[in-house]
Amino acid sequence: VQVVESGGGVVQTGASLRLSCVASGPSSNNYAMAWFRQPPGKEREFVADITWTGGSTEYSDSVKGRFTISRAGKNRAYLEMNSLKPEDTAVYYCAADLVNIGRSPGDYDHWGQGTQVTVSS
Repeated sequence: VQVVESGGGVVQTGASLRLSCVASGPSSNNYAMAWFRQPPGKEREFVADITWTGGSTEYSDSVKGRFTISRAGKNRAYLEMNSLKPEDTAVYYCAADLVNIGRSPGDYDHWGQGTQVTVSS
């Protein structure tokens, strides 16, 4: 299974960005999907997740109300990021799993290579 993110970039404070993620594999595979991020010099942290049906989502407190996770079909996910702040600067990773969902990186078997988001003040 290959996971590929896209959509990162350099933006100013208050701007918006939309990240995209696609997980390859058999067409029958249905993944729970999540976004994590790793700020410079810090640990990887949970951002948001979405269940297999898209019926439920979870967010970290730091992004709640500003970011929205969504999905299309069994293997695509998006992260709409609004009102971006300098502290949102990080490498953003998409994660996918057939069985598990949660706030820990260990809950996911499949990871993308990451996409850089830089928010300038």
